[in-house]
Amino acid sequence: MDDERTLLARRSVTSRLQRGRAKVGRWGQPATSAAIIAANTLLCWFMLMWPDNVPFSAYVPVAVVAGLFLTPKVLAGVDLAILVAGAWTVVEREVSAAILAAYGVLTLVMLIMFWVAASRARLGVQGNLGESMLVDLRDRLRTQGELPELPTDWGAELSVLSAYGDSFSGDFLVTSRHDDVLELALVDVSGKGIAAGTRSLLLSGAFGGLLGSMPYEAFLPAANSYLLRQAWDEGFATAAHAMIDLTTGDFSLGSAGHPPGVRFSAGSGRWEVLEGDEGPVLGVTQGLAFPRVRGRLGRGDALLLYTDGVIEVRNRDLRDGIDRMLGTAERMIGKGFEGMAEKVCAAARAGETDDRAAVVVWRR
Repeated sequence: MDDERTLLARRSVTSRLQRGRAKVGRWGQPATSAAIIAANTLLCWFMLMWPDNVPFSAYVPVAVVAGLFLTPKVLAGVDLAILVAGAWTVVEREVSAAILAAYGVLTLVMLIMFWVAASRARLGVQGNLGESMLVDLRDRLRTQGELPELPTDWGAELSVLSAYGDSFSGDFLVTSRHDDVLELALVDVSGKGIAAGTRSLLLSGAFGGLLGSMPYEAFLPAANSYLLRQAWDEGFATAAHAMIDLTTGDFSLGSAGHPPGVRFSAGSGRWEVLEGDEGPVLGVTQGLAFPRVRGRLGRGDALLLYTDGVIEVRNRDLRDGIDRMLGTAERMIGKGFEGMAEKVCAAARAGETDDRAAVVVWRR
Protein backbone atom coordinates (compact mmCIF):
# COMPACT_ATOMS: atom_id res chain seq x y z
CA MET A 1 0.00 0.00 0.00
CA ASP A 2 2.87 2.37 0.72
CA ASP A 3 4.26 1.74 -2.77
CA GLU A 4 0.86 2.48 -4.32
CA ARG A 5 0.56 5.70 -2.31
CA THR A 6 4.04 6.76 -3.47
CA LEU A 7 3.11 6.18 -7.11
CA LEU A 8 -0.21 8.03 -6.70
CA ALA A 9 1.59 10.96 -5.07
CA ARG A 10 4.08 11.13 -7.95
CA ARG A 11 1.29 11.10 -10.52
CA SER A 12 -0.57 13.77 -8.53
CA VAL A 13 2.46 16.07 -8.72
CA THR A 14 2.68 15.48 -12.48
CA SER A 15 -1.03 16.27 -12.84
CA ARG A 16 -0.65 19.54 -10.89
CA LEU A 17 2.25 20.59 -13.11
CA GLN A 18 0.17 19.87 -16.21
CA ARG A 19 -2.75 21.90 -14.86
CA GLY A 20 -0.35 24.73 -14.05
CA ARG A 21 0.95 24.80 -17.62
CA ALA A 22 -2.60 24.89 -18.93
CA LYS A 23 -3.53 27.80 -16.59
CA VAL A 24 -0.46 29.79 -17.67
CA GLY A 25 -1.38 29.16 -21.30
CA ARG A 26 -4.98 30.36 -20.84
CA TRP A 27 -4.01 33.62 -19.12
CA GLY A 28 -0.78 34.26 -20.98
CA GLN A 29 -2.18 34.01 -24.50
CA PRO A 30 -4.44 37.16 -24.45
CA ALA A 31 -1.65 39.23 -22.89
CA THR A 32 0.80 38.04 -25.56
CA SER A 33 -1.67 38.85 -28.35
CA ALA A 34 -2.30 42.33 -26.95
CA ALA A 35 1.45 43.00 -26.72
CA ILE A 36 2.01 41.89 -30.33
CA ILE A 37 -0.83 44.04 -31.64
CA ALA A 38 0.44 47.06 -29.67
CA ALA A 39 4.00 46.56 -30.98
CA ASN A 40 2.70 46.25 -34.54
CA THR A 41 0.57 49.39 -34.19
CA LEU A 42 3.52 51.38 -32.83
CA LEU A 43 5.83 50.16 -35.58
CA CYS A 44 3.33 50.94 -38.34
CA TRP A 45 2.85 54.44 -36.91
CA PHE A 46 6.62 55.01 -36.98
CA MET A 47 6.76 53.73 -40.57
CA LEU A 48 3.99 56.07 -41.69
CA MET A 49 5.48 59.10 -39.89
CA TRP A 50 9.16 58.52 -40.73
CA PRO A 51 9.30 56.12 -43.69
CA ASP A 52 12.97 56.86 -44.40
CA ASN A 53 14.17 55.99 -40.90
CA VAL A 54 12.61 52.57 -40.25
CA PRO A 55 14.03 49.64 -42.28
CA PHE A 56 11.90 46.78 -43.59
CA SER A 57 13.85 44.39 -41.40
CA ALA A 58 12.10 45.89 -38.36
CA TYR A 59 8.85 44.27 -39.54
CA VAL A 60 10.26 40.74 -39.72
CA PRO A 61 10.37 39.94 -35.95
CA VAL A 62 6.84 41.30 -35.52
CA ALA A 63 5.56 39.26 -38.47
CA VAL A 64 7.22 36.06 -37.17
CA VAL A 65 6.04 36.46 -33.56
CA ALA A 66 2.53 37.39 -34.76
CA GLY A 67 2.41 34.24 -36.87
CA LEU A 68 3.38 32.12 -33.87
CA PHE A 69 0.90 33.52 -31.36
CA LEU A 70 -2.09 35.07 -33.16
CA THR A 71 -5.14 33.40 -34.64
CA PRO A 72 -5.47 33.58 -38.46
CA LYS A 73 -8.25 36.22 -38.30
CA VAL A 74 -6.26 38.55 -36.03
CA LEU A 75 -3.07 37.82 -37.95
CA ALA A 76 -4.75 38.81 -41.22
CA GLY A 77 -5.41 42.29 -39.79
CA VAL A 78 -1.84 42.61 -38.51
CA ASP A 79 -0.40 41.51 -41.85
CA LEU A 80 -2.67 43.93 -43.73
CA ALA A 81 -1.46 46.81 -41.56
CA ILE A 82 2.16 45.82 -42.22
CA LEU A 83 1.57 45.59 -45.98
CA VAL A 84 -0.11 49.01 -46.08
CA ALA A 85 2.65 50.64 -44.03
CA GLY A 86 5.26 48.89 -46.17
CA ALA A 87 3.61 50.05 -49.39
CA TRP A 88 3.59 53.62 -48.05
CA THR A 89 7.29 53.29 -47.31
CA VAL A 90 7.99 52.10 -50.86
CA VAL A 91 6.04 55.04 -52.31
CA GLU A 92 7.72 57.62 -50.07
CA ARG A 93 11.23 56.34 -50.72
CA GLU A 94 13.08 56.36 -53.97
CA VAL A 95 11.99 53.12 -55.59
CA SER A 96 14.89 50.75 -56.14
CA ALA A 97 15.47 47.05 -56.72
CA ALA A 98 16.74 46.66 -53.15
CA ILE A 99 13.60 48.21 -51.61
CA LEU A 100 11.28 46.12 -53.79
CA ALA A 101 13.26 42.97 -52.94
CA ALA A 102 13.03 43.74 -49.20
CA TYR A 103 9.28 44.32 -49.51
CA GLY A 104 8.93 41.03 -51.40
CA VAL A 105 10.89 39.10 -48.74
CA LEU A 106 8.72 40.61 -46.01
CA THR A 107 5.57 39.57 -47.89
CA LEU A 108 6.92 36.03 -48.27
CA VAL A 109 7.68 35.81 -44.53
CA MET A 110 4.14 36.90 -43.70
CA LEU A 111 2.65 34.33 -46.09
CA ILE A 112 4.70 31.56 -44.49
CA MET A 113 3.71 32.60 -40.98
CA PHE A 114 0.04 32.87 -42.00
CA TRP A 115 0.26 29.28 -43.26
CA VAL A 116 1.76 28.24 -39.91
CA ALA A 117 -1.05 29.98 -38.01
CA ALA A 118 -3.72 28.42 -40.23
CA SER A 119 -2.21 24.97 -39.67
CA ARG A 120 -2.31 25.44 -35.90
CA ALA A 121 -5.88 26.74 -36.07
CA ARG A 122 -7.02 23.30 -37.18
CA LEU A 123 -6.44 22.18 -33.56
CA GLY A 124 -9.11 24.65 -32.46
CA VAL A 125 -6.75 26.47 -30.09
CA GLN A 126 -5.00 29.80 -30.29
CA GLY A 127 -1.32 30.31 -30.95
CA ASN A 128 1.15 28.12 -29.09
CA LEU A 129 -1.52 26.38 -26.98
CA GLY A 130 -1.39 23.60 -29.57
CA GLU A 131 2.21 22.88 -28.60
CA SER A 132 1.23 22.98 -24.93
CA MET A 133 -1.44 20.38 -25.60
CA LEU A 134 1.06 18.11 -27.36
CA VAL A 135 3.53 18.44 -24.47
CA ASP A 136 0.75 17.57 -22.03
CA LEU A 137 -0.26 14.54 -24.11
CA ARG A 138 3.34 13.37 -24.33
CA ASP A 139 3.78 13.66 -20.56
CA ARG A 140 0.59 11.74 -19.94
CA LEU A 141 1.75 8.95 -22.25
CA ARG A 142 5.01 8.70 -20.33
CA THR A 143 3.17 8.74 -16.99
CA GLN A 144 1.01 5.83 -18.14
CA GLY A 145 4.16 3.77 -18.63
CA GLU A 146 5.78 4.45 -15.28
CA LEU A 147 6.76 1.27 -13.50
CA PRO A 148 5.23 0.97 -10.04
CA GLU A 149 7.32 0.64 -6.91
CA LEU A 150 8.16 -3.01 -6.30
CA PRO A 151 9.12 -4.97 -3.17
CA THR A 152 12.80 -4.81 -2.23
CA ASP A 153 13.46 -8.28 -3.64
CA TRP A 154 12.22 -7.28 -7.10
CA GLY A 155 13.51 -4.86 -9.73
CA ALA A 156 12.23 -3.56 -13.07
CA GLU A 157 13.42 -1.24 -15.81
CA LEU A 158 11.89 0.19 -18.98
CA SER A 159 13.43 1.79 -22.05
CA VAL A 160 11.49 3.33 -24.96
CA LEU A 161 13.30 4.91 -27.91
CA SER A 162 11.32 6.60 -30.68
CA ALA A 163 12.10 6.42 -34.36
CA TYR A 164 14.32 9.33 -35.44
CA GLY A 165 14.26 10.72 -31.89
CA ASP A 166 10.60 11.81 -32.09
CA SER A 167 8.81 12.74 -28.86
CA PHE A 168 6.05 10.23 -29.56
CA SER A 169 6.47 6.52 -30.07
CA GLY A 170 4.34 3.69 -31.41
CA ASP A 171 5.69 1.49 -28.59
CA PHE A 172 4.39 1.96 -25.06
CA LEU A 173 4.00 0.15 -21.73
CA VAL A 174 1.07 0.17 -19.33
CA THR A 175 1.35 -1.30 -15.84
CA SER A 176 -0.82 -2.17 -12.89
CA ARG A 177 0.05 -3.42 -9.43
CA HIS A 178 -2.70 -4.62 -7.14
CA ASP A 179 -1.87 -6.43 -3.93
CA ASP A 180 1.10 -8.65 -4.79
CA VAL A 181 0.30 -9.02 -8.50
CA LEU A 182 2.12 -7.04 -11.17
CA GLU A 183 0.68 -6.78 -14.68
CA LEU A 184 2.60 -5.41 -17.67
CA ALA A 185 1.42 -4.85 -21.22
CA LEU A 186 4.07 -3.89 -23.80
CA VAL A 187 2.31 -2.71 -26.96
CA ASP A 188 3.57 -1.97 -30.47
CA VAL A 189 1.12 0.10 -32.52
CA SER A 190 1.23 -0.04 -36.31
CA GLY A 191 3.35 2.78 -37.70
CA LYS A 192 6.22 4.53 -36.00
CA GLY A 193 7.17 7.79 -34.30
CA ILE A 194 4.74 10.70 -34.52
CA ALA A 195 2.54 8.90 -37.08
CA ALA A 196 1.66 6.30 -34.42
CA GLY A 197 1.76 8.70 -31.46
CA THR A 198 -1.92 9.64 -31.43
CA ARG A 199 -3.03 6.00 -31.55
CA SER A 200 -0.50 5.15 -28.83
CA LEU A 201 -1.97 7.82 -26.58
CA LEU A 202 -5.53 6.62 -27.07
CA LEU A 203 -4.63 2.96 -26.61
CA SER A 204 -2.45 3.58 -23.57
CA GLY A 205 -5.38 5.21 -21.79
CA ALA A 206 -7.81 2.46 -22.81
CA PHE A 207 -5.45 -0.44 -22.07
CA GLY A 208 -4.38 1.16 -18.80
CA GLY A 209 -8.04 1.19 -17.76
CA LEU A 210 -8.47 -2.48 -18.67
CA LEU A 211 -5.31 -3.64 -16.95
CA GLY A 212 -5.98 -4.84 -13.43
CA SER A 213 -9.74 -4.29 -13.70
CA MET A 214 -10.48 -7.81 -14.97
CA PRO A 215 -8.99 -11.29 -14.72
CA TYR A 216 -5.60 -11.21 -16.40
CA GLU A 217 -6.63 -13.91 -18.94
CA ALA A 218 -9.34 -11.55 -20.23
CA PHE A 219 -7.04 -8.59 -20.92
CA LEU A 220 -5.89 -9.46 -24.45
CA PRO A 221 -9.41 -10.43 -25.67
CA ALA A 222 -10.77 -7.15 -24.24
CA ALA A 223 -7.95 -5.13 -25.84
CA ASN A 224 -8.65 -6.86 -29.15
CA SER A 225 -12.37 -6.01 -28.95
CA TYR A 226 -11.59 -2.38 -28.17
CA LEU A 227 -9.31 -2.04 -31.19
CA LEU A 228 -11.86 -3.67 -33.49
CA ARG A 229 -14.48 -1.13 -32.39
CA GLN A 230 -12.22 1.74 -33.48
CA ALA A 231 -12.34 0.56 -37.12
CA TRP A 232 -9.05 2.31 -37.96
CA ASP A 233 -7.50 1.79 -41.38
CA GLU A 234 -4.21 0.99 -39.65
CA GLY A 235 -5.70 -0.12 -36.36
CA PHE A 236 -3.73 -3.24 -35.59
CA ALA A 237 -1.21 -3.62 -32.80
CA THR A 238 0.86 -6.35 -31.20
CA ALA A 239 1.14 -6.83 -27.46
CA ALA A 240 2.85 -8.93 -24.83
CA HIS A 241 0.95 -9.17 -21.54
CA ALA A 242 2.60 -10.54 -18.40
CA MET A 243 1.14 -11.27 -14.98
CA ILE A 244 3.70 -11.83 -12.21
CA ASP A 245 2.91 -12.94 -8.68
CA LEU A 246 5.41 -11.00 -6.57
CA THR A 247 5.07 -13.44 -3.68
CA THR A 248 5.69 -16.76 -5.43
CA GLY A 249 7.38 -15.58 -8.65
CA ASP A 250 4.80 -17.41 -10.79
CA PHE A 251 4.13 -15.67 -14.09
CA SER A 252 1.79 -15.98 -17.04
CA LEU A 253 2.72 -14.48 -20.41
CA GLY A 254 0.34 -13.96 -23.32
CA SER A 255 1.22 -12.78 -26.81
CA ALA A 256 -0.87 -11.07 -29.49
CA GLY A 257 1.33 -11.26 -32.58
CA HIS A 258 4.26 -10.09 -30.46
CA PRO A 259 7.84 -11.40 -30.39
CA PRO A 260 8.28 -14.13 -27.74
CA GLY A 261 9.43 -13.15 -24.27
CA VAL A 262 12.72 -14.45 -22.92
CA ARG A 263 13.60 -15.64 -19.42
CA PHE A 264 16.95 -15.69 -17.69
CA SER A 265 17.57 -18.67 -15.45
CA ALA A 266 20.09 -18.10 -12.69
CA GLY A 267 20.53 -21.86 -12.37
CA SER A 268 21.78 -22.36 -15.94
CA GLY A 269 23.15 -18.84 -16.40
CA ARG A 270 21.48 -18.60 -19.81
CA TRP A 271 18.57 -16.88 -21.52
CA GLU A 272 15.80 -19.03 -22.97
CA VAL A 273 13.10 -18.08 -25.45
CA LEU A 274 9.62 -18.79 -24.05
CA GLU A 275 8.25 -20.71 -26.98
CA GLY A 276 4.50 -21.17 -27.26
CA ASP A 277 1.53 -20.66 -29.53
CA GLU A 278 1.23 -17.06 -30.65
CA GLY A 279 -2.12 -15.32 -30.49
CA PRO A 280 -3.48 -13.14 -33.31
CA VAL A 281 -2.55 -9.51 -33.81
CA LEU A 282 -4.88 -7.13 -31.99
CA GLY A 283 -7.52 -5.39 -34.08
CA VAL A 284 -7.78 -7.84 -36.98
CA THR A 285 -10.38 -10.45 -36.10
CA GLN A 286 -12.70 -11.35 -33.25
CA GLY A 287 -13.21 -14.60 -31.37
CA LEU A 288 -9.72 -16.14 -31.50
CA ALA A 289 -7.89 -17.37 -28.42
CA PHE A 290 -4.73 -15.87 -26.94
CA PRO A 291 -2.60 -18.76 -25.58
CA ARG A 292 -0.40 -18.14 -22.56
CA VAL A 293 2.96 -19.46 -21.36
CA ARG A 294 3.43 -20.08 -17.63
CA GLY A 295 6.54 -20.34 -15.52
CA ARG A 296 8.23 -19.17 -12.34
CA LEU A 297 10.91 -16.58 -11.62
CA GLY A 298 13.25 -17.75 -8.88
CA ARG A 299 15.99 -15.80 -7.12
CA GLY A 300 18.29 -14.26 -9.73
CA ASP A 301 15.87 -14.93 -12.62
CA ALA A 302 14.54 -12.28 -15.00
CA LEU A 303 11.87 -11.79 -17.66
CA LEU A 304 12.58 -9.64 -20.74
CA LEU A 305 9.86 -8.31 -23.05
CA TYR A 306 10.64 -6.25 -26.17
CA THR A 307 9.13 -4.97 -29.42
CA ASP A 308 10.07 -6.01 -32.94
CA GLY A 309 12.13 -2.84 -33.46
CA VAL A 310 14.71 -4.36 -31.10
CA ILE A 311 15.21 -7.52 -33.17
CA GLU A 312 13.96 -6.75 -36.67
CA VAL A 313 16.56 -6.55 -39.42
CA ARG A 314 15.66 -6.18 -43.08
CA ASN A 315 16.16 -9.37 -45.12
CA ARG A 316 17.08 -11.34 -41.97
CA ASP A 317 15.09 -13.85 -39.95
CA LEU A 318 13.70 -12.61 -36.64
CA ARG A 319 15.52 -15.46 -34.91
CA ASP A 320 18.82 -13.86 -35.90
CA GLY A 321 17.67 -10.64 -34.28
CA ILE A 322 16.66 -12.46 -31.10
CA ASP A 323 20.05 -14.21 -30.94
CA ARG A 324 21.82 -10.86 -31.36
CA MET A 325 19.69 -9.28 -28.62
CA LEU A 326 20.38 -12.17 -26.25
CA GLY A 327 24.09 -11.86 -26.98
CA THR A 328 23.92 -8.25 -25.81
CA ALA A 329 21.96 -9.30 -22.71
CA GLU A 330 24.40 -12.11 -21.86
CA ARG A 331 27.36 -9.77 -21.95
CA MET A 332 25.68 -7.63 -19.29
CA ILE A 333 24.78 -10.40 -16.85
CA GLY A 334 27.98 -9.94 -14.85
CA LYS A 335 26.98 -6.31 -14.19
CA GLY A 336 23.41 -7.09 -13.18
CA PHE A 337 20.14 -6.24 -14.88
CA GLU A 338 20.26 -2.46 -14.30
CA GLY A 339 20.71 -0.67 -17.62
CA MET A 340 19.95 -3.79 -19.65
CA ALA A 341 16.70 -2.51 -21.21
CA GLU A 342 18.39 0.67 -22.43
CA LYS A 343 21.41 -1.25 -23.74
CA VAL A 344 19.25 -3.74 -25.61
CA CYS A 345 17.28 -0.94 -27.31
CA ALA A 346 20.40 1.05 -28.18
CA ALA A 347 22.08 -2.02 -29.72
CA ALA A 348 19.19 -2.74 -32.11
CA ARG A 349 20.29 -2.88 -35.74
CA ALA A 350 17.20 -0.99 -36.82
CA GLY A 351 18.74 2.04 -35.09
CA GLU A 352 16.65 5.18 -35.24
CA THR A 353 14.60 3.95 -38.20
CA ASP A 354 12.12 2.18 -35.91
CA ASP A 355 10.59 2.50 -32.47
CA ARG A 356 12.21 0.27 -29.86
CA ALA A 357 11.06 -0.71 -26.38
CA ALA A 358 12.15 -3.24 -23.80
CA VAL A 359 11.17 -3.96 -20.20
CA VAL A 360 13.07 -6.19 -17.78
CA VAL A 361 11.66 -7.54 -14.51
CA TRP A 362 13.99 -9.48 -12.22
CA ARG A 363 13.93 -11.15 -8.84
CA ARG A 364 16.83 -10.53 -6.51
